[in-house]
Amino acid sequence: MVSVEGSTITSRIKNLLRSPSIKLRRSKPRGKREDISSKVTLEKVLGITVSGGRGLACDPRTGLVAYPAGCVVVLFNPRKNKQHHILNSSRKTITALAFSPDGKYLVTGESGHMPAVRVWDVAERTQVAEIQEHKYGVACVAFSPSSKYIVSVGYQHDMIVNVWSWKKNIVVAANKVSSKVTAVSFSEDCSYFVTAGNRHIKFWYLDDSKTSKVNATVPLLGRSGLLGELRNNFFTDVACGRGKKADSTFCITSSGLLCEFNEKRLLDKWVELRTTVANCISVNHDYIFCGCADGTVRIFNPLNLHFVTTLPKPHFLGMDVASVTEARYHRKGGRRLEKLGWAEQV
Repeated sequence: MVSVEGSTITSRIKNLLRSPSIKLRRSKPRGKREDISSKVTLEKVLGITVSGGRGLACDPRTGLVAYPAGCVVVLFNPRKNKQHHILNSSRKTITALAFSPDGKYLVTGESGHMPAVRVWDVAERTQVAEIQEHKYGVACVAFSPSSKYIVSVGYQHDMIVNVWSWKKNIVVAANKVSSKVTAVSFSEDCSYFVTAGNRHIKFWYLDDSKTSKVNATVPLLGRSGLLGELRNNFFTDVACGRGKKADSTFCITSSGLLCEFNEKRLLDKWVELRTTVANCISVNHDYIFCGCADGTVRIFNPLNLHFVTTLPKPHFLGMDVASVTEARYHRKGGRRLEKLGWAEQV
């Protein structure tokens, strides 16, 4: 009786497994799966993840502005109020970026384990080169004026500064840097670049005759700036001079000082920006632009560091510009400058 019942139970189980109602679903072949990426496109990015001047770049030829939003680089055309986007394939957060001098390429640095320095074609929005020579994150990047080299500086614990011949895909020069670096700028003749950071201004020299001939990494020669009594300052940004002031280097401190280094790396002179915080600096042949707290932008003369003017702030969002009949901001700004002792220079 038991054997009969056992055989009966076994046959019932077999019949149940043969039932078409519980047949296992077979996965579709990979080739027939729909590619969702071809149907979903990024239309607009709201927000920005910029932590300093190294995360914002502008092409002076076209006015195109580039900034990161997570793992996306937004290319914003302010004249047309239109966005285009570069998607980082690694999904790592973009920490620094810079345009090439001709505006055709954009270099980005990222954070995370084994971060990459990538070069993108701006028009096509495609990656054209990549190198992984940092361990933890890339603090800042810059093209040389000739576009031949890219310099990248790692996070503080990364402790590496690299000079990359990106078209040959080789690191031609490298060295260690122990300080926290927040900015980098190339000299006009490409013979050196300067890094700035916490109690740190350093001049790094490139011998193009050696780096062009040797297909290997050579030690990068560095010399510290002579800071004198300002040696304990945090230097937030740096910009090498242009034109008549090509031998000078300008930088700003978080405490609100505009400083000038001469051709001997000596901190020659400085002036107060009259602000609580100074964030970024940009230099051309005629002016020095200093970005300060509360959206204030001060302009100075690079020849003598004399104050020129303060740029008027844009109107508030939602304000009816057509209803404004008097330039009240300018008069108010003039009184404020007079209290600061700058009125005679405006």
